[in-house]
Amino acid sequence: MTQGINPATTLDDGIVATAESCLAAVGAARDAIHGVIFGQEKVVDLALVTILAGGHGLLVGLPGLAKTKLVETLGTVLGLDARRVQFTPDLMPSDILGTEILEEDAERRRAFRFVQGPVFTQLLMADEINRASPRTQSALLQAMQEGHVSVAGARHDLPRPFHVLATQNPIEQEGTYPLPEAQLDRFLLEIDVGYPDRAAERRILIETTGVDEARPRAVMTTEQLLTAQRLVRRLPVGEAVVEAILDLVRAARPDGGDALVKDKLLWGPGPRASQALTLAARARALIEGRVAPSVADVKALAEPVLKHRMALSYTARADGETIEGLIAKLAEKL
Repeated sequence: MTQGINPATTLDDGIVATAESCLAAVGAARDAIHGVIFGQEKVVDLALVTILAGGHGLLVGLPGLAKTKLVETLGTVLGLDARRVQFTPDLMPSDILGTEILEEDAERRRAFRFVQGPVFTQLLMADEINRASPRTQSALLQAMQEGHVSVAGARHDLPRPFHVLATQNPIEQEGTYPLPEAQLDRFLLEIDVGYPDRAAERRILIETTGVDEARPRAVMTTEQLLTAQRLVRRLPVGEAVVEAILDLVRAARPDGGDALVKDKLLWGPGPRASQALTLAARARALIEGRVAPSVADVKALAEPVLKHRMALSYTARADGETIEGLIAKLAEKL
């Protein structure tokens, strides 16, 4: 999978060895995940891109498509402490952040002690995140953006790395609270989880209903993952790739964008989308065994990066337009 690295043209001498090591480790992790999650190759790769880029991901798909198993497998393979929280309308911020309790010692002196909630983990699965109230969603938003939480006026830092992989059912919307645009923008990628093909579903049927089921194994350590994340930010990005990212993101805005989307969008992506696309393109190059992203990476990541950062106008929806269709047309122009 890995390709030879020419330090004179690609990377500084100081990180060539790190790059070679990371390419091998990431390739092994990718193979290990694919050995457990069948028929979701693109989903697995996008989830891995999300984590290598240091971001958070929103998994959108129907129940029973291995979203929970994917997160558990990622945690095991990447050496991360993983936890799962089932979001419900009655879930309170303290249920995920933690709370202070009053304790009394042997000398009857009383003091408050902070008890950490499940958010204090390295990989958090927020299952059906849109079922939580806006108050609870806003509490998670601070954790996602700032890497710490505030309880009773005191700051508590989260572990590093810290990633949220949230799930959302696209069909059943009764009793849900749509995620606000500010929170959607914090997700690096929106990953659509679809049905596996027939061959993959046959493999699932055979290999998961017997006595011996494939189980994930640890391939990377937390320190190796942090090293890979630092490497992603140091990978060189060519001028052609930078221009392609700027062209795509700026073209997807209703004001001053491409004529193709004029009057079809209520809003478009901001600069955070450009940042997300740059990081995700670097991470995708790494899992593909390359040390520099290409315009092909930008095209491949256009939809998961931009989809949740755009909204169709009422007229465009009435005309049968889709966000996916508009993004595909814009990507074709790169």
